[in-house]
Amino acid sequence: MRVPWICAITMALALTTGAATGKVREAYVSMPGADAPGPAADDRVHVLKVGSADARQVVVLVAGQFGAAGGFGPLARELAARLPGTQVWAVDRREQNLADLRGFRRPPDRAADYYLGGRYRARTPQSVPYVGTWGLGVELADLRKVVLAAADGGRRRVILGGHSWGATTALAYAGWDFDGHPGYRDLSGLALIDGGVHDAFAGEGYTYRLTADQADARLAKIADGEVFDKSLTMGRTETFAILQQLAGKYAAALADEPSAVAGHLPDQLRPPAKVTNEGLVEWLFATHPLVPDISVNPAYTSTATLARALAGPVPALFEWYWPNRLSLDLEAADPFDDTSVARKLGLRLTHTREIDVPLYSFQSGLTHGTVNKAAAWVAAQSRITDVTYAEDSAMTHLDPLLAAPAKNTMLNTLTPFLARLAD
Repeated sequence: MRVPWICAITMALALTTGAATGKVREAYVSMPGADAPGPAADDRVHVLKVGSADARQVVVLVAGQFGAAGGFGPLARELAARLPGTQVWAVDRREQNLADLRGFRRPPDRAADYYLGGRYRARTPQSVPYVGTWGLGVELADLRKVVLAAADGGRRRVILGGHSWGATTALAYAGWDFDGHPGYRDLSGLALIDGGVHDAFAGEGYTYRLTADQADARLAKIADGEVFDKSLTMGRTETFAILQQLAGKYAAALADEPSAVAGHLPDQLRPPAKVTNEGLVEWLFATHPLVPDISVNPAYTSTATLARALAGPVPALFEWYWPNRLSLDLEAADPFDDTSVARKLGLRLTHTREIDVPLYSFQSGLTHGTVNKAAAWVAAQSRITDVTYAEDSAMTHLDPLLAAPAKNTMLNTLTPFLARLAD
């Protein structure tokens, strides 16, 4: 998710999917990240791996703002089932090391007691000031570790993709200079899901053209302690993510019982009448969503699917702590060029015009056409000649990740794109 609005656990399990193959191998694993400010224990990312480890093609997916790897679960399982030669890796950024997700492994009432009773481990700008340095450079250094691991010394092709600002991140990787090595040379393709660069979000009302003075002002605020992006702050920084995950956990386990979470929501999210646990999830994401970025269309995405994705426990659907520096850098990367502001912030976008790998771009109704328009601009300004565009204006921003497979236009157009690259 991209929102100008809003774990060190390893597990392996087999899950049934909607595809004919029935079972898809799945694991959530910890992987080394890059060296960055902060404790060495935080120099790690986590990856949800879905599909055969023997696959010759890996699709690496990056979530958008406040999004986490759990949001890709339904999509990853369906892609891996349809394309046995393709494995899907959904990445949890290093920020998820800061989140205390262990309470969600308990039954709903005990999880609620743990989180609503304030018994969990919380982080503050004072306790983790080094997060103020975790910008796009740190994220891409971590992501390159994942991409190279996926490539396995050249044995496998890697398609890099992302959702919303995760699509922005994927493009930034392709145009980045990794100590003389262009990022796009690590890749066999790019897959953009409802996001991108160069005014991709203009149709939603967001354009990014930072000046040097604006960048300096925001850097000063970060240095003064505004470490976390507060777009979704509803109490503490992590409050929004905790409440949504609790709502999903209750709905997944006790769908028809009176909601145990509604009364804890802030006024702007609280339903006007009593609802069931499942009814609360529907209220939050379909009937009265906080913002369009985090809504679903019930014609595409069932409340039950959404509740399961929210419930986790790991990987989660939402990140707890999003660095302000990462927001700043992604905005500065939007022109997708080696601008003076980009250089000021240490963004190495020096290879954007050299990118020559196949590109897929999907847009929902969120941006009224500007996502694919922006992707066409990227292709025109680079060496990309193989471009696939798809759209479904009735889908919301989250539907491409969670919609029922038969109705998911993004899934049903991305699949042949990936199949062609695997040939």
